[in-house]
Amino acid sequence: MKTEEYERKFITTVVHTPSRRDMLKAAGAVAAAALPIGDALAQTAVPFSSGTERPKTEVPPLACDSHIHIFSTRFPASPHWKGQPVVDSDVAAYRLFQQRIGTSRTVVVTPSTYGIDNRATLDGMAQLGTSARAVVVVDRDITEAELKDMAARGAVGIRVNFVTPQSWGVTTAERLDAMARKVHPLGWHVQVYMTGDQIADHAEVLARLPTPLVIDHLARLLPGQGRDHRAVPVVRKLLDGGRTWMKLSGAYLNTTSGPPAYADATQVATLFAQAAPERMVWGSDWPHRGERHMPDDAGLFDLLAEWAPSEAARRRILVDNPAALYGFDKS
Repeated sequence: MKTEEYERKFITTVVHTPSRRDMLKAAGAVAAAALPIGDALAQTAVPFSSGTERPKTEVPPLACDSHIHIFSTRFPASPHWKGQPVVDSDVAAYRLFQQRIGTSRTVVVTPSTYGIDNRATLDGMAQLGTSARAVVVVDRDITEAELKDMAARGAVGIRVNFVTPQSWGVTTAERLDAMARKVHPLGWHVQVYMTGDQIADHAEVLARLPTPLVIDHLARLLPGQGRDHRAVPVVRKLLDGGRTWMKLSGAYLNTTSGPPAYADATQVATLFAQAAPERMVWGSDWPHRGERHMPDDAGLFDLLAEWAPSEAARRRILVDNPAALYGFDKS
């Protein structure tokens, strides 16, 4: 579906899921429906995102959103998945997000919903074109030919998830190590989704991985512990080693204080951003699966101005670092 068609559909149609109904009500979409399409887009919410304003923080050209998921009902959920069903949050919807926030590059990450089925991710990346890269999920029996095929299409890493259900069952340190060795010849990185406690418990295996390491969502430190969590020195040591990257994303996953400031998550993000600004990347985590109340993505983006106060640091996080990690052109 073309973006213009999606705008009309979204503005004039009530979507029958609770989270979207709440979002539409908050955004005043009914009033916006009478406006010309360009004006309406500026005043109505993007799918799976609350709020209507653009970020107050300047967004540099070639800014990268380094963590999103694409879902399409053309691709069913993995048989192992018992959670939220697949709802279309596709490239047409994400284009509206980009228009609102101002980013232009994207990293599409295969979610747990799809198990090791990367079709929605690869299809979304193909639609987004050369401005997109993919991080996929694979099992032990993936062949070298299959990996090379995904690499040729723009995949640059694998995600190994310790937090949510996986099609293979429990994720172990041995599996993490084996998968890192499997993709190392491709020059890929390994992205881990782990809680702070899991990071602390797996410090040794994380430190010896042969690939670059990317840590999801501010290391998922327990809200209330923040900088005092036992994983913080582990993460700091990994960052100091020069081969570990951090995704400045998911503030709403790591908070008890909540929006708009997310003060507890902000303390952690600021610590990491100051420790290794040359290996931080920012991600929206759109479409915020599992959240009953959609976060304001402009507000989430504006947090970066607190985490990295200088314009030069933000440009590094949004443009230069993603170019280095994901292989985008520098201009």
